[in-house]
Amino acid sequence: MSEWQPIETAPEGELVDTKIDDADGVRNQGPLRRRRALWFITDDLGDDVMYVYYRPTHWRPLP
Repeated sequence: MSEWQPIETAPEGELVDTKIDDADGVRNQGPLRRRRALWFITDDLGDDVMYVYYRPTHWRPLP
């Protein structure tokens, strides 16, 4: 799998693997899609269904 990239370089509108990795450790890893400043969970059809109340710190392409 590819290396984690800083979240500022994440593509707009593409489903990617994300995580928070900071002084408190790694958490909240999972697929999200960025729409401007918000990050969304998607359903089985790929539609945005709900935004998350946090900002990931890293991303990588999904396998």
